[in-house]
Amino acid sequence: MTTPAPLPGPSAHRPPAHLEGAPVRVRRATTEDRAVLERLWLLFRHDMSAVSGELPGPDGRFRDDRLRAALDEIDRDVRADGGGTGRRAATWRGYLAVLPDGAPGRSGERPVAFALVRGLDAPTRVLSAFFVARAARQRGVGRDVAAAVLRDVPGPWEIAYQDANAGAAAFWPRVATEVAGDGWSVTHRPVPGRPEVPPDAWLSLVVGQVPG
Repeated sequence: MTTPAPLPGPSAHRPPAHLEGAPVRVRRATTEDRAVLERLWLLFRHDMSAVSGELPGPDGRFRDDRLRAALDEIDRDVRADGGGTGRRAATWRGYLAVLPDGAPGRSGERPVAFALVRGLDAPTRVLSAFFVARAARQRGVGRDVAAAVLRDVPGPWEIAYQDANAGAAAFWPRVATEVAGDGWSVTHRPVPGRPEVPPDAWLSLVVGQVPG
């Protein structure tokens, strides 16, 4: 009979060492990131279910149509600038944020956040999904990742969230102010096909070109 390990003491709740002062690195997702994005998507949808009330399907998965659309773009390796013979401009893009592992005797990176963007071929880009792992929250990681994603594609942006999601309702105006100053506004729009739910909040902003 194996003796159970003792429960972790208070020190287990301290911030992991690799999150303290380590700069987050944000990059465009590639085909090699597919499995990581799929796993993070499940965590994202689980988090959102607290607001949306959505339950997993019979197979235990949440809806992932937006993720599939983004992964299809990544798999096709279509350039967002539309260059290349016979290639069309991308409409979706994925981003992955990582931190150095930092654990003794280990190397590599830990994924801490992801974002999906649609409308790259449209006048206005839309931040379609954004997620930060719980252990990385309240440390400025989300702010840095969001700002990096927005600044990667200057111009008009829209970000949707629910007023009932208090964290998002406080977070996105702060990010918008950092990236666009006072050049942002919030309007409310009905959710298509769902008249029974409250309207979504849509934050609109214009991201300026970062000097090179």
